[in-house]
Amino acid sequence: MAHPAALDSFIAGYSWDRDPIGRSTSEVFRLKRTGAPTFYLKREARSAHGELAEEAARLRWLSNQRLPCPDIIASVTEDGCEWLLMSALPGRDLAFASTVSVEARVVMLASALRALHSLDIASCPFDHRWSKRLAAAARRMRAGLVDEGDFDGERLGRSATDLFSELRRMPAGEEDLVVTHGDACLPNFVASGERFAGYIDCGRLGVADRYQDIALACRSIGGNFGEAFVEPFCRHYGLVSLDAVKMKRYQMLDEFF
Repeated sequence: MAHPAALDSFIAGYSWDRDPIGRSTSEVFRLKRTGAPTFYLKREARSAHGELAEEAARLRWLSNQRLPCPDIIASVTEDGCEWLLMSALPGRDLAFASTVSVEARVVMLASALRALHSLDIASCPFDHRWSKRLAAAARRMRAGLVDEGDFDGERLGRSATDLFSELRRMPAGEEDLVVTHGDACLPNFVASGERFAGYIDCGRLGVADRYQDIALACRSIGGNFGEAFVEPFCRHYGLVSLDAVKMKRYQMLDEFF
């Protein structure tokens, strides 16, 4: 595949495999070469709604907080595209780490979110509070980027306009602000055996209500493992009960991203 010459010194001789997992606008490739480290390469067309440049900034910040995540090997902008070359974390993501029990994976996700949520929000430069994300959702809707055919089952058949009108009517209330992953689904957390190996796909990391992560984590656990595993996740995270209003709000907001 044609790629920026600035990447040649890093990826010469590597074979490329397209990774079909995920819903982002980026193309993701796994790069392998015998006797050399494995890399991931992302490519995304530059646009006002792109996340790849933002992901690079967030990975650098997260690494500085001493939390595990991919190392950035190179970040290049060329011919209308953003390119991000990263190290590969060892292991499998929590949705597919089948050598680890489901309960252990649920506990690992809870612990990973607790560690992230314990970071000092004053040190995080990325603002994803409700008003900011609602404005971003509106921009994506006006740009025609919301896939109404991919809505969750309970919202399937509704229009983005209708959904956004309901979102706007929801009072934000008091936000319990933490540093959130922003897309806290099982495939975005990696296990190496029984050990948590790191956070990936961090383009939406930022300061937000903790339910930005809790709502998506619970939905992902229920969809992948069954609703019975939501309770142990909440228990290990430290939640006595779930806020149904916030769960709905943040799961609905996610339909726009």
